[in-house]
Amino acid sequence: MRTDERGAGPALPSRTLGLSGVRVTALGFSAAAVAGLYEDEAATAVEAAWDAGIRYFDTAPHYGLGLSERRLGAALRAMPRDEFTLSTKVGRVLVPHDGGGDDRAAGFAVPAAYRRMWDFSADGVRRSLEDSLTRLGLDRVDLVLLHDPDDHEDQAFREAYPALEELRSQGVVRAIGAGMNQSRMLARFLADTDIDAVLCAGRYTLLEQGALDVLLPAAEAAGKSVIIGGVFNSGLLADPEQGARYDYAAAPEDVLRRAVRMREITESQGVPLRAAALRFPFGHPAVASVLVGARSAHQVRDAAEQFHRSVPDTVWKALRAQDLLAGGVPVPGRRVP
Repeated sequence: MRTDERGAGPALPSRTLGLSGVRVTALGFSAAAVAGLYEDEAATAVEAAWDAGIRYFDTAPHYGLGLSERRLGAALRAMPRDEFTLSTKVGRVLVPHDGGGDDRAAGFAVPAAYRRMWDFSADGVRRSLEDSLTRLGLDRVDLVLLHDPDDHEDQAFREAYPALEELRSQGVVRAIGAGMNQSRMLARFLADTDIDAVLCAGRYTLLEQGALDVLLPAAEAAGKSVIIGGVFNSGLLADPEQGARYDYAAAPEDVLRRAVRMREITESQGVPLRAAALRFPFGHPAVASVLVGARSAHQVRDAAEQFHRSVPDTVWKALRAQDLLAGGVPVPGRRVP
């Protein structure tokens, strides 16, 4: 198997997002976690992702009140710009805040130097993207996603989406879409707009496949792409132990038992649960990439290693036999997608 130009390991396959021409590696790097690292650790994690062949990087103003964008941009400025794909998000505008405190309530251990303001207006979309480019220190992003418009559905479709469509037609961005922790509204974006891709977090994993009901078939029929986030369901599928998180909260006992049983089955086949979880989404042809958040270079390298593991058909068959995976759920073949 060939290696990338730095000789770091097996090259990652890539796919095009819809008809946009924007390509993403099958394994992508979510920069949410780098906001909570020391600056040198964040840079090392991004460098490890690059060395692992990852060429798709995702961030957002929400992650660490802009710190994720600043750190990711600083790390990527040393890389050839035409060799990677970068996505960020709009919908939250950051406003300076001098009231002190921190951002732990939102999940980020950073000073509360800004506060978030929901804004899915056309002006808010343009302002958010301009601010993101400033923080990133880069001349462009490739994909822009509407971020969590759950409680702003009308404005997102009426104002934010047309603004993104205009930015795409002007060549400011190459691809547009939406990113959410639900599938219903993402399916509406596929049906009612001309987006290129959606990012669905936590709703298509080994533990739950709600996105298979409508979203994934709709994407396939429309020739659009789905990026999967939260593939470990907040960490439960990475390490199903007592106290593990699931969907941003403590895992219920029945869900924890299910994950533990999955781990027993995959490990009995010589496959870590992490590997099965990473590979599972690629059973559906609409899935273009899986995003993994990593808090260290070690976690990045482990994710790449697990991604490249062969997962034999016997793993999926054993999960089905124990009613841990429904019979109609598609599963990937042995080869890397």
